[in-house]
Amino acid sequence: MSDSYGGARVLVTGGTGSFGHTVVKKLLDRDVAEIRIFSRDEAKQDFMRHEINDDRLRFYVGDVRDFDSVDRASRDVDYIFHAAALKQVPSCEFFPMEAVRTNVTGSENVVRAADHHGVKSVVCLSTDKAVYPVNAMGMSKALMEKVAQSYGLNNPNTDTTVSCVRYGNVMYSRGSVIPLFIRQIKSGKNITVTNPEMTRFMMSLAHSVDLVEFAFRNAQQGDLFVRKAKACSIGDLAQAVLNLFRSDAKVEVIGTRHAEKLSEALATREELSRARDMGDYFRVVADNRDLNYSVYFEEGDVTQSHFEDYDSHTVDQMSIVEVEELLLTLPEVRKELQLAGLPAEVASQS
Repeated sequence: MSDSYGGARVLVTGGTGSFGHTVVKKLLDRDVAEIRIFSRDEAKQDFMRHEINDDRLRFYVGDVRDFDSVDRASRDVDYIFHAAALKQVPSCEFFPMEAVRTNVTGSENVVRAADHHGVKSVVCLSTDKAVYPVNAMGMSKALMEKVAQSYGLNNPNTDTTVSCVRYGNVMYSRGSVIPLFIRQIKSGKNITVTNPEMTRFMMSLAHSVDLVEFAFRNAQQGDLFVRKAKACSIGDLAQAVLNLFRSDAKVEVIGTRHAEKLSEALATREELSRARDMGDYFRVVADNRDLNYSVYFEEGDVTQSHFEDYDSHTVDQMSIVEVEELLLTLPEVRKELQLAGLPAEVASQS
């Protein structure tokens, strides 16, 4: 990460998760003074403590739903990565208020604690499911974004910058489909997919951390950052995994899960109409209009019709070979191939 983090204290909420592990290890390569891991699971904290074994790590047991525990962990902190969330779509469908309590109220607690202690910058992690949401998980994440953006509107003179990043499927993160495919292949089972025609944006954990780093370097109040990404169909992803593992397993279609969409969008046309193109990223600036409603009726944006949603069905689709190449950038996949005695190279010829 940027050398500007040297000597800083950093808090990572949800720090024992897939993203937390990755960002903590990257931070430890820099001259940070302290990294605080905030999560509910003491067993995962203990495992992480022994796995990483670095004196700069501090572990805080707590829940983002409880303001006092968040406030305590935020004291004297310079930067906050807010990754704590309920992320599983089906479980949030059955327990939507749990998603609200963690993803919305919990995020508000993080922002409020950051304001209380004068934290320099907070980056909140969101998802493409927050765009045109059809499920409780996406709806709660969309509200999380609004909570983050409203902070600047209501605190124009604050020294704490609150921004969001939005990304698609993080490959090989906890609960993602790729490790499931590999487990099924290793156990001699068929690969199960919900709908092979579904398309999703694909991003590595390393790229998700780069996105957060970019936000810390460039964010102004209320910004939303999106990393440009290619997409692929779930059917092609399954076939790419089968090819890499030289497997003749079949692809078994089991049907769409609760509240899943056929495609996902990383940004709407309305957001893109006010976005700044920053190379690999879009910076969507906050809508800072006040509550003077006459603006909405007397002025409009004639440029919005010239943009299209950044949707996984309409952006460039990766070929199966390209998906294989992307999979081979993941150290976890290369390790599984090595354990299986297989070469870490593209298997497809088309």
